[in-house]
Amino acid sequence: MLRITVLCGLLFIGFSAYAEVESYNRVNFQVEVSREVANDLLVANLIVEIQDKEPALVTQRLNNVLNDALEKASAFSTVKASSGNQNTRPVYNKNNKVDTWHGYAEIHLESLDFKATGELIMQLQQRMQLANIQFNISPDTRAQVENELITEAIKAFRTRASAISSAMGTNTYKNVNLSISNSGGKPTPHPRAMMRNVMALEASIPAPEFASGDSRMAVQINGAIELQ
Repeated sequence: MLRITVLCGLLFIGFSAYAEVESYNRVNFQVEVSREVANDLLVANLIVEIQDKEPALVTQRLNNVLNDALEKASAFSTVKASSGNQNTRPVYNKNNKVDTWHGYAEIHLESLDFKATGELIMQLQQRMQLANIQFNISPDTRAQVENELITEAIKAFRTRASAISSAMGTNTYKNVNLSISNSGGKPTPHPRAMMRNVMALEASIPAPEFASGDSRMAVQINGAIELQ
């Protein structure tokens, strides 16, 4: 029994020493590459709020506005329009009794065509209110840029690995592990102060022009190399 114990102890020491040797020349580091990318996707939400004594009339008026909005949007082939949240709720007076009914509905717009979207928004604001606008990077553009950044990040990793290997006085290295992650590309809110109801404007004023801005996209590689 004593011999088995000693043998197991020697094997454990041997494996520990082997593992220490294996990881002795390993170096962990990270590289990151980034790029400013123009936001090419516009997302807008328009809302309508209606209040009436009769809930049926609220629903009817909401549906009329939504149907009209979707009909107008159908003329813009480059703009994707869809219905959003819609609800009708009671409004209580100070005696806790139902006084009126409040209806709410929204239309969601999404497009790469900023000019067409601006023209549609101008039309819809005749009966709806512009709630918010956001600019983002479209999925296709995001995928393309991410692939390009990954290629750049891998080249940067190799360059850094060669520099480390040379500085440490070794000729070669091998990759032990690599982990790739990405970040950035958050949508940029459009200031509410720049949103005005078209009903307050003259008909001769053209549709708004949007400055979408840029978003920063980045790819990071965390990895380890083993110096040879």
